[in-house]
Amino acid sequence: MAAKLAAFKAVDPSRYIVYVGFILILIGFSIVLRDDGFLTTRNLLNIVQQTAPITVMAVGMVFVLTAGEIDLSIGPIVAVSALISAIVLRENFWFLGAFAGLLAGAAIGAMNGLLVAYMRLPSFLVTLATMGFLAGVARWLTDLKSVPITNDTFNGIFGAGTLFGVPSLVMWTIGIVFLGHFFYRDSRYGAHVHAIGDSPLSARAVGIKVDRVRFSVMVLSGACAGLAGLLYSGRLHGARYTLGETDLLTVIAAVIVGGTRLNGGVGTVVGALIGSLLMGLLNNGLILMGLSVSEQLMVRGVILLAAIALTLRETRT
Repeated sequence: MAAKLAAFKAVDPSRYIVYVGFILILIGFSIVLRDDGFLTTRNLLNIVQQTAPITVMAVGMVFVLTAGEIDLSIGPIVAVSALISAIVLRENFWFLGAFAGLLAGAAIGAMNGLLVAYMRLPSFLVTLATMGFLAGVARWLTDLKSVPITNDTFNGIFGAGTLFGVPSLVMWTIGIVFLGHFFYRDSRYGAHVHAIGDSPLSARAVGIKVDRVRFSVMVLSGACAGLAGLLYSGRLHGARYTLGETDLLTVIAAVIVGGTRLNGGVGTVVGALIGSLLMGLLNNGLILMGLSVSEQLMVRGVILLAAIALTLRETRT
């Protein structure tokens, strides 16, 4: 009996807040918006598709935060990657456009990683500077003009297509979450990321290449943002400099609400998925309720503040 009581006390209830919150919000909106089509299969599937880019970026952010770093540049990376991909697609095959977009995201992540891991600069300041720089690059690339994408194969794979009746964006969500969860929980690399987030000094003492892992999580985050840019441009059949502009807050909220600590060492990819879907549910429900964009932003800000308070409270005595 004592052992069972001790095991019960050892369970961290904050890890399940996102799941309880998701169910409660789903039930609440289902009741309030029962006459507005909220609970229809079409609307729920639309939520998953809309949150696909957020989910992809959230997976990368879980690795970054767990390693004790942060990436504030993901929004502009989305825009730059999407624009580069769209420009390349004007005169090339779809896979060259996709490769160019992914390469751009990974290269920017590598630049962040070099400054953070090998020059020992704070990731907050590095990616804050990169965020401003890339926002300018996105505006300069096409002189504030949108770039349409008419390649049906690209649009089908990264946005508007289906596979056995399942939308491609849903397939991307499932695939990235599955891979992210596997490498985060069941691989040596994931164990190293956790170890560095817990204690970099201890990780170095046992032979973990701390700088290399820090570099790699920044590259991963950039690549995920690049893929998110492809998903946005494929779904919208075009790219513009505003893509990803407001996603940073949503991604961080989804990851933290999902159970990843800001101070590193603890995280969950599945929780990030639920957190992303939770934010999607909120946005969709608030839109159906008639709230403005500014009111939606305020609600997301309150949720993020509450999540940070719950996360940091665990480390205080």
